[in-house]
Amino acid sequence: MKILILGATGFIGSAILQRLAADGHRITGLGRNPDRAGLKWPSARWVKAHLAQLPATAWHPLIEDQDVVVNCAGALQDGLSDDLAATQEKAMLALYQAARALGGRRIVQISARTDGAAAGLPFLATKRRADEALAASGLPFVILRPALIIGRNAHGGTALLRSLASFPGPLPLIHGKRPVETVSLDDVTTTVSLAVEGTIPAGSDLDLAAEQTMTLSDLVQQHRAWLGLPTARIVPLPAPLAKPVAWAADLAGRLGWRSPLRSTAMTVMSEGVRSTRPKPPGLFLATATQTLAAHPSGVQDLWFARLYLLKPVVILTLSLFWLLSGLIPLLDVRAAAAHFPPAMPVTFTLAMTVATCLLDILLGSAVLIRPHARKAMLAMIVTSLAYLAGGTLLEPQLWLDPLGVLVKVLPSIALTLVSLAILDER
Repeated sequence: MKILILGATGFIGSAILQRLAADGHRITGLGRNPDRAGLKWPSARWVKAHLAQLPATAWHPLIEDQDVVVNCAGALQDGLSDDLAATQEKAMLALYQAARALGGRRIVQISARTDGAAAGLPFLATKRRADEALAASGLPFVILRPALIIGRNAHGGTALLRSLASFPGPLPLIHGKRPVETVSLDDVTTTVSLAVEGTIPAGSDLDLAAEQTMTLSDLVQQHRAWLGLPTARIVPLPAPLAKPVAWAADLAGRLGWRSPLRSTAMTVMSEGVRSTRPKPPGLFLATATQTLAAHPSGVQDLWFARLYLLKPVVILTLSLFWLLSGLIPLLDVRAAAAHFPPAMPVTFTLAMTVATCLLDILLGSAVLIRPHARKAMLAMIVTSLAYLAGGTLLEPQLWLDPLGVLVKVLPSIALTLVSLAILDER
């Protein structure tokens, strides 16, 4: 069959793509930035599109030669990079309308539990309205609602689990006693395969969760053992501490960083992750214990877990370094300009000092904005090398300065290279 996968470059979508391609289906993947995905999975045809910006008229040509549409697209919260209403609701309504106009297409929708404490938040409210519209559309559909997904790779909540498990010393946890149900990513892809083939009947609305229910604390400890680390003492933190953490994560989200600690995730976790709907009949779903045992960890998993915790620290440190490098000289511009040779005109040295300070402030600010971060980091490296070359030519004795004026630029370049290395989210 010909299958269109929305969100095919994501954690769930890419796994479903691989499974359906292995089943022999002809896959078209849709994503915002599918260039790297096209290199990894060249057998699929790729369409570059942003669902939030896709006009309703674009759906007809997208799906007219497709037999099934699998929707894996979604976002946790509104932010600089995401518009929930446009992506999870408006785009889906336009899809359903186009599918009806073409005589019907089977829709397999990856959704979530849309009731509970977070039911009124945009993440679940937009999903719920899209699910209700799909159920009322008359199209053949299957809605699947996975619990916390555990797989060989990690993203979002599972990445956070691994990073918490790698925390040195006692493990600080909020909502540590809340129940959490999980499902294997392999079982999600298997269920989608069954839905595509029609083994799961149209009109099904199913939860995907293994029978095993664990507390968040137990799940973190299990991941710690998976990483090869000894059991650590859990330090329960009061629930109100979630608010400042979520506030900081939401602010990062406004700048385009998709933190799993945003307020939506915290609200969901405040009551745990539980299933309420029927599960696929006759299908065995692996527990978290079985899933982790089937995918032994390597040293790369430990590196990822530790670096995931350090990533925001690294980027904030890099930003502060450049912001302070630009702001501090502005407190005494003439003293900063004194490093230029005396023969140079005063107006020129003052102008150059102010210009370089403003450049440092610009780069220190730009690196905090996710869509601009990579370009800002590359510009930081080029600017740092230019500063080293200029300083060496104009005042080479700065290399011997007790405060390490030029020497300190070298670790900043190294920090920038580390930031570039861990910048990718997928």
